[in-house]
Amino acid sequence: MSKKTNYSYVGIAFIILVFGIIFIPRIIDRISNDDITREESRSKEVSNSPIKPNKSDLAYLEINGEPKRVPEFSFTNQNGELISNKDYLGKVYVVEFFFTTCPTICPIMNRNLVEVQNEFDGFENFGVASFSITPDIDKPEVLKAYAERYGITNTNWHLMTGDEDAIYKLANEGFNLYTAKDDTVEGGFEHSGNFALIDKEGFIRSRRDSFGNPLIFYNGLIPEAQGVDDEGIPQEITILKEDITKLLKE
Repeated sequence: MSKKTNYSYVGIAFIILVFGIIFIPRIIDRISNDDITREESRSKEVSNSPIKPNKSDLAYLEINGEPKRVPEFSFTNQNGELISNKDYLGKVYVVEFFFTTCPTICPIMNRNLVEVQNEFDGFENFGVASFSITPDIDKPEVLKAYAERYGITNTNWHLMTGDEDAIYKLANEGFNLYTAKDDTVEGGFEHSGNFALIDKEGFIRSRRDSFGNPLIFYNGLIPEAQGVDDEGIPQEITILKEDITKLLKE
C-alpha cells in the first residue's frame, strides 16, 4: 500500500474524529433536552388544534379560518344561580333564544327540546342553554314556573335572564341567531327558530350538507313526529339527536 493511500485514510479518520468530538455531544444534548425542531413543530401543531383522534365527523363553524368558540357569558338562571359558559365545559349542549310570553314559535321549540331532553335522560354531560330575550319580564321565578309547565327536569338545562343588551349581542354576534324587537309582529319580537349545538370544549358544531359545508344550525320548529311541515321542509330533531350522540362520544 502506498504512502499516499495511508495519508488518505489518516485524513478521513481525523475528520471523523473531529466530527465526533464537536457534533455528537451537541446532538445528545438536544435529544436529552427534548429539543428536536421537527418534534417541536409537530407538538405545537397538535396542541393548538381542536381536532383530536376521537373526534366525530361533525364540522366546526369557522370564522376567518379559526373554529368558533362560544363567547363568554354570565346570566341568572331559573333557580337564581349565576351561570356562565364555564359551567357548560365538559358538556354537550343545545342553545336557543326564546321568551316565556311568546305566542308563536317558542312553545314549539321548547316542546321539541323537552323531547330531546327525555331522549338523553340520565346523561350528566348533556344540557340546554335557553336565553330569554325579554329579561325584564322573565325574572327567575317566571322562568322557574315556565320550566315546571313544560316539564324541564334536566339539571343542566338553564333558562337564563340578565342584561338585555348582553343577551341580544350574544344572540346576534355570538351565535348568529337573529333576535330583534319588532312591534309589527305577533308577540313584539322576532327571533330565530334554530338551535345551535355546542361540544364539550365550547365549539359550535354541526353536520355538513351535500357540498361539504357546515349546516351550522338545526331547525327547531318542526316536531319529529310531524316529519315535514306544510312547505315540505323536513324536521331536524332526529339529526340533532344523532349529532348530540356523536358529540357525547368524543
